[in-house]
Amino acid sequence: MDPSRDEPPGAPPQRDHGGHDAPAGEVARYWRHAAVPGVDLLRARYVTHRYARHAHETYTLALIEDGVEEFRYGGSLLRAGRGAVALLNPEMVHTGQAGVPGGWSYRVLYPAVSLVREVSAELTGSPGTPFFPDTVVDDPRSARMVRAAHLAAEHGDPLASASLLHDALAGLLREHARAGRRSRPRQGRPAVRTAVSLLRERVIDPPTLEELALATGVGPYALMRAFRAETGLPPHAYLNQFRVRQARGLLDRGVPPAQAAAEAGFADQAHLTRHFKRIVGVPPGAYQQARQGRAHRTRAQ
Repeated sequence: MDPSRDEPPGAPPQRDHGGHDAPAGEVARYWRHAAVPGVDLLRARYVTHRYARHAHETYTLALIEDGVEEFRYGGSLLRAGRGAVALLNPEMVHTGQAGVPGGWSYRVLYPAVSLVREVSAELTGSPGTPFFPDTVVDDPRSARMVRAAHLAAEHGDPLASASLLHDALAGLLREHARAGRRSRPRQGRPAVRTAVSLLRERVIDPPTLEELALATGVGPYALMRAFRAETGLPPHAYLNQFRVRQARGLLDRGVPPAQAAAEAGFADQAHLTRHFKRIVGVPPGAYQQARQGRAHRTRAQ
């Protein structure tokens, strides 16, 4: 099912809920699963949209329904075409953009790590956090399960949507996951932990690189290398990602976007919107409306 069908050929740019012009043909909806806590969903068609380097606290399970998505992940440039399923592990930095001129359409499940652990424990009888060693898989059965689970979450009753989600997670884990998780680089961990704590404590008035270096006892450039090796992002990008996560929590609690922007350390709502869209895929106002069940679809900015 292609959401671009709602756009007539040659349609002028649309407006998202924040009043910004949006490219004709781009459409997205981001919402939470009504029957299973800890699961977010995205359905989108993108043409010019480009995701910034970012990571999710959750797993990312994406079915490409049309076109091609191209993304950097784990040091490689990958492409996922129609019918492929992309399996991204939590906290792995990645990007996202169109791999062909016509863009791509996809359905994404974002299940919490705790939920995936529970399903994995049911299958294996042992605890642990599974990981997916292969990022892009061409597996028609997995594609059908992800699509069925996503459609049920969008249109089905609570029992059906929860059951199909469980089936999809179990099937993906059974066919494509491995036990344990990849270890992160250990270079500079104490210094990076200190820098991360300081950035999180000072989202309103962030420290400079020199202040971070002084606080950690590591030179600025050595700290930058260690920070990127540990988190996959430089300090300023990590801070923006953390601010977006803070803003999402505020929006989920009903805080207006302008207030969420201020409390999360953004200069203004426009600043929040720019970073939010490049990480989440939809503007903050549309995100909040869909999560609260007040909107079914938003034009992508």
